[in-house]
Amino acid sequence: MHFISEKLDDYVVKHSEDEPALLKALTRETYQKILQPRMLSGHYQGRVLSVLSKLIRPKVILELGTFTGYSALCLAEGLDKNGIIHTIDINEELVDFQRSYFDKSDYGSQIIQHLGSAIDIIPTLDTSFDLVFMDADKPNYINYFHQIIDKLNPGGVILSDNVLWSGKVIEELNPSDVSTKIVLEYNALLKDDPRLETVLLPIRDGLTVSIKKIDL
Repeated sequence: MHFISEKLDDYVVKHSEDEPALLKALTRETYQKILQPRMLSGHYQGRVLSVLSKLIRPKVILELGTFTGYSALCLAEGLDKNGIIHTIDINEELVDFQRSYFDKSDYGSQIIQHLGSAIDIIPTLDTSFDLVFMDADKPNYINYFHQIIDKLNPGGVILSDNVLWSGKVIEELNPSDVSTKIVLEYNALLKDDPRLETVLLPIRDGLTVSIKKIDL
């Protein structure tokens, strides 16, 4: 979903950091071989994720929703030298595809794949997080939040994707539309939680940056 004109969007991309060659290849193969390729983060949002990760310099990242691995590779660019990413996805068919690109990068040994339901996997991760990227099934966003908030280090950041939900957040709610209802509730939760400082950015389909306050 684009909320600015195509010409202005092209200008923004043109004046942002170039897409790395490996990620160009990943994008191309995703569109050739994988269903729903639009789920890919893509060039511009990928560079945003990279820059944010470089600013944070996380030691441990949690990603909910790996898809073909594009966003994990972007986030890995900002990892601490000895840092790791735990990335979770439920689609078994994508595991080998993801790994093939992870291992072509400089971060293959730092990216740990988890296959299965994030609801089940998150409690088994005996670590805290400096950065969480939430880009999984929308009906579980609030459930994921409650699972990760106590594992998020003070000063840690939650990045939440698709929070504008193709503009549905400002339309009249269809009572049967569970995903939009949850996105609305989730956005309010991030805004109102006293443990967080939150700003919603109109990047692509909406990206929220929430920082866990240090002086709690």
